[in-house]
Amino acid sequence: MKHEDQGGYKTNSLIWQDGKLLLLDQRELPHETRYVECSSPEAVAKAISDMVVRGAPAIGAAAAYGVALGALEACRQESFLDRFLDRIEDAAETLRRSRPTAVNLAWAVERMLRRARSLAGKPPQEIAQALVEEANAIFAEDVRANMEIGRYGAPLVPDRGTILTYCNAGALATAGYGTALGVVRAAQAIGKRVSVIACETRPYLQGARLTTWELQQDGIPVTLITDNAAGYVMKAGLVDMVIVGADRIAANGDVANKIGTYQVAVIAREHSVPFYVAAPTSTIDLETPDGDSIPIEMRSPGEVTHFRGVPIAPEGVAAINPAFDVTPARFIKAIITEVGVLRPPYTSSLRSLQPVKKLREA
Repeated sequence: MKHEDQGGYKTNSLIWQDGKLLLLDQRELPHETRYVECSSPEAVAKAISDMVVRGAPAIGAAAAYGVALGALEACRQESFLDRFLDRIEDAAETLRRSRPTAVNLAWAVERMLRRARSLAGKPPQEIAQALVEEANAIFAEDVRANMEIGRYGAPLVPDRGTILTYCNAGALATAGYGTALGVVRAAQAIGKRVSVIACETRPYLQGARLTTWELQQDGIPVTLITDNAAGYVMKAGLVDMVIVGADRIAANGDVANKIGTYQVAVIAREHSVPFYVAAPTSTIDLETPDGDSIPIEMRSPGEVTHFRGVPIAPEGVAAINPAFDVTPARFIKAIITEVGVLRPPYTSSLRSLQPVKKLREA
């Protein structure tokens, strides 16, 4: 399933085609555009774990298609027909384990399982088709949600404003349009003259490789800085606001996002620069009370000591590589969602979304 509103370009992060999932290999951007073909849930899980596809909404949609692939695979293998739903449950667990921090993945997998269980007793082919349709629905809903996030967020952006963003929360991190970059795109669409400062985002350089590429495609002025220049540009008065995405939002408003986001929020507060989070309601996890309860994925030290296989540190040096950190709610001016702009106290404003979340999960 393609979506043509990715921004000013027509590169999809996910494509469902002929019963297979094609994932844009974001490790190769911006220099090469190629897709990884996945025909099993295990292949999708590996692609998620290996960062072929990344960004909380995108990996949620990918995992949904991974569950559908498990069902289609079970239909083709006679040995699975007697334990068809068990195979789907196994596929879901494989996908759920691929990355632990982003709640969209678990949310999408659980929604797919509820759909499968509701059809227990139906022919396997009918269940598999229903799961493909459910994955398509999750994909389409995410695009619509991102565009609504942009609509609600655009009025917050000053004309001629400069927005600092961290990591990549654009079309590449979602089914289409983007969350943080969706706000930027929407502001431009209503005639505001905006520009972006993108932090490079070590160690995977999502800001340098992906955010700048997206914005160039859209003709939005973008300036790249090293992560440790964020304090300089804010102290110099070059930033009007910060907008980032999120991988999980706890019930008290604490936000997990790409490692380094926390320090950007601290610097923004020091210099009175408003710090916003843009995310769909599927990223809100009301079952997680606070940021201390969010599992933080630890990745290979080799991603820190090497880049694209080339060593950048002395051989044998120790390294730690947390993929995410948590920004406390007190640093966040507002959370921009597809149903409106939420403000403190987040314990009440996030709880007010419970009926909306239940409707999306139905």
